[in-house]
Amino acid sequence: MSPYALMEKEIPNWNFSEKVSYKAHMVNKNTVKGSQYAQPYLEFSGACAGCGETPYIKVITQLFGDRMIIANATGCSSIWGASAPSMPYCTDENGRGPAWANSLFEDNAEYGYGMLIATKQIRSGLEDAMNELLEADIPESLKAAMSDWIAGKEESQGTRDRGEKVTKEVKAFETKDPGVKKLIDKIKAHEEYLVKPSIWAVGGDGWAYDIGYGGLDHVLASGENINVLVFDTEVYSNTGGQASKATPKGAIAKFAASGKKIKKKDLGMLAVTYGYIYVAQVGMGADKNQFMKAIIEAENYDGPSLNIAYSPCINHGIKAGMNKAQEDIKNAVDSGYWHLYRHNPELKKEGKNPFILDSKEPTTSFRDHIMGHTRYASLAKEFPDLAEELYSQSENTAMETYDTYLKLSQDDRLFRHDYKKTDVKKDD
Repeated sequence: MSPYALMEKEIPNWNFSEKVSYKAHMVNKNTVKGSQYAQPYLEFSGACAGCGETPYIKVITQLFGDRMIIANATGCSSIWGASAPSMPYCTDENGRGPAWANSLFEDNAEYGYGMLIATKQIRSGLEDAMNELLEADIPESLKAAMSDWIAGKEESQGTRDRGEKVTKEVKAFETKDPGVKKLIDKIKAHEEYLVKPSIWAVGGDGWAYDIGYGGLDHVLASGENINVLVFDTEVYSNTGGQASKATPKGAIAKFAASGKKIKKKDLGMLAVTYGYIYVAQVGMGADKNQFMKAIIEAENYDGPSLNIAYSPCINHGIKAGMNKAQEDIKNAVDSGYWHLYRHNPELKKEGKNPFILDSKEPTTSFRDHIMGHTRYASLAKEFPDLAEELYSQSENTAMETYDTYLKLSQDDRLFRHDYKKTDVKKDD
């Protein structure tokens, strides 16, 4: 009980820490260093020590947390994300923070899609009200604020400033005209939607690769502006360590006791084939700058985004220990086990190849990396002959994947034509 004895001593220190203000306004928080001056809207989660999932969402909340709406798939992210009676997602001094809700394992993408459509409808109603007010006899300052809001309605940058200007002008305006008052009251009633929500569907590979893939594919194919974050642990982490379609060849898991015999599903490239989906594979411990670029580009992209994050898990049996999870991500990338890339459709408008390979050629041993995981190493003890064959196949598969990505990043033949944007009205 000795740690408990420290509580009384640490209370004054905790109270002091609660009064310390964040300095995000003094730096550019869209950088690795600058982001850490911003308040995290995820604190004291119920995750396993060294969990590879929580660092990703923690940084994302530092970037967009004051306006995030999160649809969460059942799994680890609902356990560490809502361990009763606590909730690690928190609010700031202004009462702002992520709105979080958990859905079923199989329909989380649709759940987030519903949130998107609902907010989109409300914000469209606000725009309609403002357009009517612009034709009415109202102050020029209010017209200017509303015109600025309409022009930047779908832009993340500056959305809070634009929203607060409209709120300030609307609250200061008084009228006896019943028609104008009705429109003003409509804006007041939904003023929280003046700030563009950042909508995220979040979950593990069991959801995204397997059970919820049909819904995920449907939502991504819609072309709507929703962000998806997949915590890729390469196994069903929360339900007992069963093999998923994200489990690589040669890894041991439940229902793959003698090593998985087929290669890992390439979820990202399936999405890339649509051409209009922003797709990124990231690994924070390997390249923090690449992760930051990907998340910011994804959130700014006016369309669907799929962000796949390599997330070391206690089920991997990392021999160096879970306190080395970030180093494990670096080893995964350096050895060619995990690849970093970004597919940004916006680059096609500039006549550029949208596929950017951020990984370098492997510089360390693939075999050494996988043998640092019990999920691979234990196969050699139980099935030595089979293990050697699967290890070799797994390495060859990883190198073939890298070669495919490299060729795709270097081949610009498909992007030499002039890109012409066609304005097509999406169905409501």
